Amino acid sequence: MILTFHGGAKSVTGANYLLETKNARILVDCGLTQGSRYCEQQNFQPFPYDPKGIQAVFISHAHIDHIGRLPMLYKQGFRGEIYSSPPTKDMAEFLLLDSEHILGKEAEREGERPPYTASDVLELMKLWKKRRYHEHVQIGDIDVELFDAGHVLGSTSYRMSAEGKKIVFSGDLGNIDAPLIKESEYISETDYALVESVYGGRIHEDISLRETKLREIIIETIRANGVLMIPAFALERTQQLLFKLNEFIEGGQIPRVPVYVDSPLAIKLTAIYQKYSRDPMYFNNDAIELIRGGDAIFDFPGLHLTLTTEQSKQINDARSPKIIIAGAGMSNGGRILHHERRYLSDPASTILFIGYQAQGSLGRIILDGAEDARIMGEDVSIRCKIREIAGYSAHADQNQLTRWVSAMKTSVKKIFVTQGEEEEAKALATRLGKELSVQAEIPEPGEVVEL
Repeated sequence: MILTFHGGAKSVTGANYLLETKNARILVDCGLTQGSRYCEQQNFQPFPYDPKGIQAVFISHAHIDHIGRLPMLYKQGFRGEIYSSPPTKDMAEFLLLDSEHILGKEAEREGERPPYTASDVLELMKLWKKRRYHEHVQIGDIDVELFDAGHVLGSTSYRMSAEGKKIVFSGDLGNIDAPLIKESEYISETDYALVESVYGGRIHEDISLRETKLREIIIETIRANGVLMIPAFALERTQQLLFKLNEFIEGGQIPRVPVYVDSPLAIKLTAIYQKYSRDPMYFNNDAIELIRGGDAIFDFPGLHLTLTTEQSKQINDARSPKIIIAGAGMSNGGRILHHERRYLSDPASTILFIGYQAQGSLGRIILDGAEDARIMGEDVSIRCKIREIAGYSAHADQNQLTRWVSAMKTSVKKIFVTQGEEEEAKALATRLGKELSVQAEIPEPGEVVEL
């Protein structure tokens, strides 16, 4: 087997791995690179391999940095099969159409042609097949098995077997004690593994601390008569927030104030969460028991879902205090920019980051303490409170990643540490080597490895 790291090496975003045998050529993920601009220049470049020669693509989950270049792959000749869990396929169409709209605008600003169209997305979806966890797919001489990665609804790790060898692709692994979905499955038998490292050098806060922090920040902002802005990823983070706010409000733990989900995409994805919310393959027992007991876990008094532009504009007219949850999660686009432009300069208001902020993104610039920021063509002074709760990340931390790798330490020959900034990847690789005595390497972009 030959493995090539076309994306995801020394980078959090842009996952794209090519696995080749004598009888098969398959990809794992095909994502956009994100950072200083939503649409990095490299996203417009041709693929370094022939898309027509790819037989199948296996998708770990529906985040755009794992699926965002699939329509370009199709446009450049790919006509193979795409595989994922059922929830991932359901969500991918919405996310890709949303990305097409954003990329089209970005391309127009840069004087480029749009990399793909909505028609490309719809044609691509016809190639997509659903498989549940622990089912197998045979592509040429490669056998592929699906496992629950515990990152977001439907997220998948893959174990691929061919030529007498096994290799695991972790995808993004989930944080423990997630309020909705099940935790990552351990995979014990493999010769090689790719392991993500978004938080490879960090340890998350205890779940009770992150909930206490969230409650305190909400109450603090309400008492200041301010606006709490939460840039949130449409997939998973928004649903986690709604679940927790439902608990807080129905339990009388915070005052009732208007809560706005100002993200059409997040609203559509929440409906998909509701579709699978009674399926024990995906949701954990606590969540299912609440739902069976009659709790509408994504709804509560004071919640407003704003689908249209006109509804979004009306949020400005609503009196403070209020809570606004909007995309994009890194403040690199979406409706959150309108709210940031209006409220970042308000000392009574707060912006709360609860997810990873990529280097160069507006979210990272704000989080790093910039005094002002350029937003939608305007210079905006930053005078509001800036808060972060890292424990709400949907990614496993260093302890959890180490524990996940420990399940395979008796069989694994080499670990490839991927999908992390270089410092995070180095920290994880060092710990895996010292604590588990496994060979852990950080591949270079474009590196080719014969397994």
